[in-house]
Amino acid sequence: MAASCGSFKSLYKKYESNTQIPNNVIGLDTINTLSDNAPAPLSWREFFVDPVLQRLIDTALVRNTDLNSARIAIEQSEKSLEISKKSILPSLFFSPSGAIANFNSNTSKTYNVPLQANWDMGSIGSYTNKKRAAHAVLLQSQAREEAIKANLISTLAQQYSLLQLLDRKLDILTQTDSLWGKSLETQKVLWENGMVYSTAVNQLEASCLSVKAQIVDSKRSIRFVENCICQILAIPPQHIERSAWGSYSMPQIINNEISAQMLQYRPDIKLADHAMEEAYYNMQTARSAFYPGLSLSGNLGWTNNAGGAVINPGKILTSIVASIAQPIFARGQLKGNLKIAELAQEDMRNKWVQTVIDAGNQVNEALCDCQAARDKHGYYHRQVEVLHDAYRGTHELMDNGKASYLEVLTAQETLLNAQLDEATNMYDGAIALIELYIALGGATR
Repeated sequence: MAASCGSFKSLYKKYESNTQIPNNVIGLDTINTLSDNAPAPLSWREFFVDPVLQRLIDTALVRNTDLNSARIAIEQSEKSLEISKKSILPSLFFSPSGAIANFNSNTSKTYNVPLQANWDMGSIGSYTNKKRAAHAVLLQSQAREEAIKANLISTLAQQYSLLQLLDRKLDILTQTDSLWGKSLETQKVLWENGMVYSTAVNQLEASCLSVKAQIVDSKRSIRFVENCICQILAIPPQHIERSAWGSYSMPQIINNEISAQMLQYRPDIKLADHAMEEAYYNMQTARSAFYPGLSLSGNLGWTNNAGGAVINPGKILTSIVASIAQPIFARGQLKGNLKIAELAQEDMRNKWVQTVIDAGNQVNEALCDCQAARDKHGYYHRQVEVLHDAYRGTHELMDNGKASYLEVLTAQETLLNAQLDEATNMYDGAIALIELYIALGGATR
């Protein structure tokens, strides 16, 4: 039975990761340049250069409760590894005992003051593989911490960018409210002088009220996002400091060479690899159960109980027992455990493959979003310029009686929407760039 489970040497074979990431997992049609030796992603401090955002990230890395829980999990795994390393050592127990017996008016007092030792070395190779499996669990805990850290930085950066976007939209709405308010006052003067109908005043006033309502919504949204950031920072609700919109820009990594091998920095791929490593050593442990196990036990102490006779004074008692257990028939349990471990290893391999596919898909999607936002930026910018000119021209024509108030309303509302769309597209581009940075394994450095 033991021979059918492989050679003795193979029980001590270390896990070898043969997890080469395919170059085409990102999608070759998405990028213009592809390198097998692309550099590692920038550290998050090099990528997020906004000093205000950096301070927020530093605070989150210290105070965030999810990240602190991940650190506790690492400490627990370290203790488990420490325990597994010491499991090969013998255990010592000091267990003194005493007894008083009375028979036919004869009283006897016995005592034992022994130091007991037990050394269960387990089956061949089991200790080594259990220790290595515990180390793989520790590496998984560290990868989970990296994943939480990356997600934390990504979420905080996205919320920060959203806050800047809302500030920009509020600024646009405030400027529009002021501009349209002046137009409304002009229309009221014209109406009072009988130069326009009241419907023109009413329509323009309705548009002004709509902008005022959007200003209220924007302020509420700003407060909501600030509260979300406070939750991430584990602080009470308060105002969040931020830089002005567009003050700092992130590196355009889309222009750099991108390689599928950069995915190896992703914590989820590291986690999947270490999960395969743990499954491998669990399988090795299951194989080692087919081999004999050795255990030693012994006593060293002082006793006056000499196996039925009471001796006073007592004498030193020593005993050593060694045993070897070779499994012969275990009702199929050993084979069953081995098969379960082999299937678990295969399952971890499949999960690693799917993790890599998902990672490549995320990079592909982020690249497409970055490219789309960049392509649309010029169109939106030119549209705002054109609509600015159209609004000014239409307003001048109305003042000279050559255009209706409806044309002015259409021009100013179209301009407002274009300004908001341009700001939203810039935000979408920033978010896509953050997602690309995270998808390529950033924020773990």
